[in-house]
Amino acid sequence: MRRLIYLGVAWLGLGMAVAGVILPILPTTPMLLVAVWAFGKSSPELAEKIRNHRVFGPPVRDWQDHGVISTSAKLLAITVMTLMGAWLWIFGNLPVWLTLLISAVMVGAGLFVGSRPGAAR
Repeated sequence: MRRLIYLGVAWLGLGMAVAGVILPILPTTPMLLVAVWAFGKSSPELAEKIRNHRVFGPPVRDWQDHGVISTSAKLLAITVMTLMGAWLWIFGNLPVWLTLLISAVMVGAGLFVGSRPGAAR
C-alpha cells in the first residue's frame, strides 16, 4: 500500500512538472524533485530515468547530489517571482492580508533560492 501511495505522489509530481513546462506559474524543477524522491521510494528505475533525462536531469542531479541551484535558474526564479509579485500588487484583486501572505512566501522562497550555492564545490 505504501508503495502505491509513493507511486501516486510521484506521478502527480511528474504531471505537475510537465504542466509547469507549459504554465510558468507552476515550478517544474521542484515538482520533478518531488517525483524523483517518490519514485525513489516506489520505482527506482523511473527515478533514474528522470535523473538521466537530457534536459531535466542536470538540475535534479545538481540539487540531489550537491544542493546546487544554477545561477541562471536562480536569476530566472527570482525575476519571475518579482514580476508576479508586482503584478499581484498592481492588478490583483485579493484582500490585502492575502496579498501580503503571498508576497511573504515569495520573498522567503527567493531568499532560500538565492542562498543556495550556484555551483558544486
